[in-house]
Amino acid sequence: MRCGAGAPHEDAEGRTALDFELTDEQRMVRDTARAFCDKEIAPYARDWDRREEMDPEIVPKLAEVGFLGAGIPEDYGGNPIDHVSYCLLIEELGRADSSVRGIVSVNVGLVAKTVLAWGTEEQKRRWLPGLCSGETLGCFGLTEPGSGSDAASLRTRAVRDGEDWVLSGSKLFITNGTWAGVALIMARTGGEGARGITAFLVPTNADGFSATKVTGKLGLRAQDTGELHLDGVRVPDANRLGGEGEGFRVAMSALDKGRMSLAAGSVGIAQGCLDASIAYATERKQFDRPIARFQLVQELIAETAVEVEAARLLVLRAASKADRGEKHTLESSFAKLYASEVAVRASNAAVQVHGGYGYIDEYPVGKYLRDARVATLYEGTSQIQKLLIGRALTGENAFA
Repeated sequence: MRCGAGAPHEDAEGRTALDFELTDEQRMVRDTARAFCDKEIAPYARDWDRREEMDPEIVPKLAEVGFLGAGIPEDYGGNPIDHVSYCLLIEELGRADSSVRGIVSVNVGLVAKTVLAWGTEEQKRRWLPGLCSGETLGCFGLTEPGSGSDAASLRTRAVRDGEDWVLSGSKLFITNGTWAGVALIMARTGGEGARGITAFLVPTNADGFSATKVTGKLGLRAQDTGELHLDGVRVPDANRLGGEGEGFRVAMSALDKGRMSLAAGSVGIAQGCLDASIAYATERKQFDRPIARFQLVQELIAETAVEVEAARLLVLRAASKADRGEKHTLESSFAKLYASEVAVRASNAAVQVHGGYGYIDEYPVGKYLRDARVATLYEGTSQIQKLLIGRALTGENAFA
């Protein structure tokens, strides 16, 4: 049995509940993504997971269907879909394989859309076409060995030298880290704290730049994850993204979109778990009847179904605000917190429904559980999301 998810559960009219809210174009994006994932990703997900490496040929395939340029204007080589469509696309990728989903989420959500929002016209023309075509994948260099949740305490430094900057330091747990052609690096150019940070676009073939692969991960085993090393890397001031000292704002604006994307991928994991649980429960027999007849199995499935729908609606709420050009920081935190935790609960419930078979990789639910767990950690842990939400609601800063 392949390590991927089946089609989503449908109502009596043959439509998912979400269809009542989608435009024709949004349904087309979702259906295109689903068909691509079923053909090009799901059949290979289990083998990639076992090898801890995916086929790099997936990158040009993702580019060919427009996924790597999702939400980027055509003028820069992109595929100008709205945020709702983008989240539907990411959900399908999360359902098929979160390792592949990470390529798109980081390349588009954290890097390309940040260049689009903060870059000069020259920077957009230089970097966006390559990011959209897959010629140059992007990675996002914020987390360091000594700074995760406290991103403002990062130690990577950039020192001005004439018209150039010289960067030294390291970054850890970087998705696309060894595959990327450009790294969006946050480095300290001034004093301590958030105001002393500046963002730079750093070519990964620059002298002094190197990356090593991180292996032995619990989940996302096929995804390229790296540690970046910058040893006197020289970049021109033209590679600075945003103003000097604005790097923390650049990073946080990227995370608004990144958290929405990660939430959508988490919904995909949870939906995959629901689909797999329903399929297994209706086929598996114990005591001469399908286990789907057992009340406590139905409880696990029903609770998962309700949470999946709620998580999806939180994602779409954030995406809708983004499409209207409204600030969506709070809504992205709502979605990221809830959807990531739902993915963990859904995958844990799915393993329980599958019993012993859930513990081996003949079925996809064990992989879903391992992949889901990290969603509560990166791009702001669940605890950090609660503090961000609390600050927004009360006006009191728990970080101070």
